[in-house]
Amino acid sequence: MAKIVVENKINNFNQVISVDGDKSISIRSLLIGSQSYGICKIDNLPKSDDIISTILGLRKLGVKILIKGKSCSIYGKGLNSFDFKKNIIINAGNSGTFARLLLGLLIKTPNLIKIIGDKSLSRRDFQRVTLPLREFGASFYNNGSAKLPLKILGSEYVRPINYFEQKGSAQCKSSVMLAALNSPGTTIIKAKKSRDHTEKFFKYLKLPINIIRNKNFDTIKIKGECQFKSFKYNIPGDISSSAFFIVITLLSSNSKLKIKDVNINPSRIGFIKIANKMGAKIKILNKRIKHGEAIGDVFVKSQSKLKAIDCPSSLNSNAIDEFLIIFLLASKASGVSNFTNLNELNKKESPRLKLGSKILNKMGVKTIQKNGSLKIFGNPKLSIENDITVKNFYKDHRIFMTSVIAALCFGGKWIIHDVDSYKSSFPSFLKLLKKIGSKYTLI
Repeated sequence: MAKIVVENKINNFNQVISVDGDKSISIRSLLIGSQSYGICKIDNLPKSDDIISTILGLRKLGVKILIKGKSCSIYGKGLNSFDFKKNIIINAGNSGTFARLLLGLLIKTPNLIKIIGDKSLSRRDFQRVTLPLREFGASFYNNGSAKLPLKILGSEYVRPINYFEQKGSAQCKSSVMLAALNSPGTTIIKAKKSRDHTEKFFKYLKLPINIIRNKNFDTIKIKGECQFKSFKYNIPGDISSSAFFIVITLLSSNSKLKIKDVNINPSRIGFIKIANKMGAKIKILNKRIKHGEAIGDVFVKSQSKLKAIDCPSSLNSNAIDEFLIIFLLASKASGVSNFTNLNELNKKESPRLKLGSKILNKMGVKTIQKNGSLKIFGNPKLSIENDITVKNFYKDHRIFMTSVIAALCFGGKWIIHDVDSYKSSFPSFLKLLKKIGSKYTLI
């Protein structure tokens, strides 16, 4: 597998960039578009591996999808209109979002459909979605395992359910919401706070959804079997991808960066709130609403002094994909930062909490990891002189990108394996790094 070598810290820069389209919204637009009536037009679709897996999977189910550049057309035929042929096998690749949400749309399949994934995805828990989908009437066959591969068989007699989602998992909540579209009556979901792109999508399409928001939980009611028309959607920039460039700017000297047209959904900007609590001065400019989602331009400049944080666990679900890069900020902050209730991090593409701590240790940063918590002893003068090799990280795209940012900010000679991993979510990552002046070698 290809490796990247980084031997030089990044110099100061002043740039304007646009990151790839939001992966979470892109996958939802494809899945929901497949259930609409008419031709959907989706623009700014990222050419990431996870999106390609989603398109190929839907095509196997008989959905016509045409791609032209970063735009695609989805020819929908309405709810439950998949072509359920026999012996269909769908490879979700590395995408947990696609695999879990797709299962919600398969609860009426009259033939067994097999879902498989790569080595990393096949280690992840799927019982969190199969349990509520069984209540709708679907059956699952995976030899008693809670993981992939698994087979799903739908039911002719689907029923609405009452579901309590306690993990703060948007994937679980969204899978049940998509299943509710194909069930009669009203499905009621009580869900711990998490990203709410699916709810906003339903509202944008005027689907019959009612949401009662409380401090810690939302109650979502969805009336099923209501057909809806095709739509147009322009995917905003991904805040999770933006986080890497925000951090490299904060940790560099005399640098400024504007990232245009970024999704700033309140359920996704926990990272910005945490960084600002640590002394960053990240600003959101040109705020507006499009397709029900908040969008803005993110402006950030170098921050010479960062302070440690006792991170409120209430922000965890809103920053779950950004904690690895947050840990880099904490490593250069003054004082000891505390992060708690992060067990969910170890259930991602890799055991991220464990591996994130290990990478910080390689950098010379003291950490204490215990029971889903992490203490990081920051060093404002942190500078690396030694060689660091990062490998055996389950090809986790965020581990790879975090390591590259660390190398460019703190110095040393880094050799980071599995270069292609970043393509699963952020295909323009290396290209944008070059645009702001980064130097690296691929071997």
